[in-house]
Amino acid sequence: MGLLRLVAESQEQGLRLTDLCAMSGLQRPTAHRLLQVLVDESAIERDGTTRRYRIGTEMLLLGLARPGGLPMRAAADPYLLQLAQRAGDTVFLSLRHGSDSVCIARHTGHYAIQVLSIEVGVRRPLGASVSGVVLLSGLEAPEARALVKANEPRLLHHGVASSQLLRRVQQARQHGYTFATSGVMPGTSAMAVPVLGADGRVLAAISIAAMAHRLARPRTLEVKAMMQDTATAIGHRLTELDRARGRRRSGPLVETASGRRASTR
Repeated sequence: MGLLRLVAESQEQGLRLTDLCAMSGLQRPTAHRLLQVLVDESAIERDGTTRRYRIGTEMLLLGLARPGGLPMRAAADPYLLQLAQRAGDTVFLSLRHGSDSVCIARHTGHYAIQVLSIEVGVRRPLGASVSGVVLLSGLEAPEARALVKANEPRLLHHGVASSQLLRRVQQARQHGYTFATSGVMPGTSAMAVPVLGADGRVLAAISIAAMAHRLARPRTLEVKAMMQDTATAIGHRLTELDRARGRRRSGPLVETASGRRASTR
């Protein structure tokens, strides 16, 4: 499963065996043996020309077994769409899953140049993007440090130094948002804010990626206010839905990273 998550992180580009060994810590023979089993099962596929591994059709088909998808995305989508139209730039919603942040929704705005830095379904090690920084900021400091340390080989693959990341996480805790003057793509910037539950727990992260001049001051403050209003509205909606589900003795809306269900109350 760890190898599958790493392969999924690479999107269509795929990863070489060397990269997977460096990021997973597995010895080359072990990694190759496991990858071959996954290839045989169509869980991943290997490009005959580039020799890179990417997610296979079996994983796509397995996902169809849960047609209801993610309740949080369904609840948040109307607010995200409105934010994309107000801000004019691309809006993303990401969740924490274990040591990763996973993009579960993306909506484009009306500005002529849209920054499509991440596809829906893409995962990154926590902290490799502004969303991951915000998600880490919702954890207790010792837990955040442990996750960053465990993710070090993967973070280095994304050009992220652990010491710098921990400083950014601390700043996000203090200020309630994070901003990157240099985004995932050259010439872009990105900003993220947390979606909070009724108990103050960070449930998700909303981020916006845009051409750098679109997130220059004083517009940064205007966009941040829009994002925080959206995050508040989504948090309230999730709490309402979870309470309604509780009254029906149904499972809660939000799940923890380990898969155990948790209330937003």
